[in-house]
Amino acid sequence: MPRILVVDDDIAISELVAVNLEMAGYEVIQGEDGIKGQALALQMQPDLIMLDLMLPKVDGFTVCQRLRRDDRTADIPVIMLTALGQTKDKVEGFNSGADDYLTKPFEVEEMLARVRALLRRTDRIPQAAKHSEILNHGPLTLVPERFEAIWFSNTVKLTHLEFDLLHCLLQRHGQTVSPSEILKEVWGYDPNDDIETIRVHVRHLRTKLEPDPRHPQFIKTVYGAGYCLEIPAVAGIGEELSA
Repeated sequence: MPRILVVDDDIAISELVAVNLEMAGYEVIQGEDGIKGQALALQMQPDLIMLDLMLPKVDGFTVCQRLRRDDRTADIPVIMLTALGQTKDKVEGFNSGADDYLTKPFEVEEMLARVRALLRRTDRIPQAAKHSEILNHGPLTLVPERFEAIWFSNTVKLTHLEFDLLHCLLQRHGQTVSPSEILKEVWGYDPNDDIETIRVHVRHLRTKLEPDPRHPQFIKTVYGAGYCLEIPAVAGIGEELSA
């Protein structure tokens, strides 16, 4: 039974979330502030964390950053649960390390769909190496077991989302992949074409793979259409990346 930690100081919301998660078959732990939430994450090692942003003592952005810096909790998926819905808040949440973002008020079915999708996605990644899948092209090799990429002989550590996003683009190397395709394959659902969600994670990938992330050579934006991964068939410019 997957274990989910809900960290929210609004008792009514926390209980609503907990009851519906339990009815859906999950074990639920609850924390009412940032300090207790972080402590419970370390102690209980949940399978997923639902984290409110406006928490007493320590806000959710800071808690998420701390969880990502700690090896014991770095890989636990996090859904930000908040009344904040502006783009800048979503960007800050993703930059803090969140995997998904759910804005209050929300429908219970939407919440459950996102929880299922995120658990399914994070469980799926270690088994990603199937014979029909592309795991290497030229200087890029994906290592599903460790969520890493070998890029021009350099080992690059990726988050779960970054790995899935790069894997999605690699399967269609040289082709433009639309935002709706990316959202369905990487996030497991179609959250109303939330393009900002994709942009943030593409930007993170570029900082790890591009010599100059502001002028990307490999992960290209096709304006109005999506993203395209274009890498050379041979590692002919590895020196440029390692210089």
